[in-house]
Amino acid sequence: MSSKPQLSESDRSRLIQAAFDAKKNTYSPYSKFPVGAALLSGDGAIIKGANIENASYGGTICAERTAIVKAASEGIRSFAAIAIVTNIKSPISPCGMCRQVLREFCALDMPILLVPADYPQPPSESKGSTTEGGVRETTLDELLPDSFGPEQLELPRH
Repeated sequence: MSSKPQLSESDRSRLIQAAFDAKKNTYSPYSKFPVGAALLSGDGAIIKGANIENASYGGTICAERTAIVKAASEGIRSFAAIAIVTNIKSPISPCGMCRQVLREFCALDMPILLVPADYPQPPSESKGSTTEGGVRETTLDELLPDSFGPEQLELPRH
């Protein structure tokens, strides 16, 4: 298991707040499951994303993918961390498709902050793998073990 790069307390706070701010712009009339995500770029910029649903459910895009697509379409391809928040009082992990899209652009050891809706939780409520305020801090490698990424496409073929 790789060691996680450390986020400064300031970046951690900015990122979590940005995820809450992003969630305000969700369009989730069908699932009623608002999600906000905030990516911290390598140069310190924050890119926000919210889930945007569609009556044709397959056209829905998750908050994490919204943030990645916004960043990538602006030429931002280096990321230091992501924070994700829902309206659930426990940390919720990204879906499989979002994990794979994150895998395309993010380092396997990049910090992923899964933030509970009632952040910050009192210390007594934080348990297990959660950190300060009830946030579960993990990595892409932990969420998507044995993943397939761009480097596999460069392997020699027989």
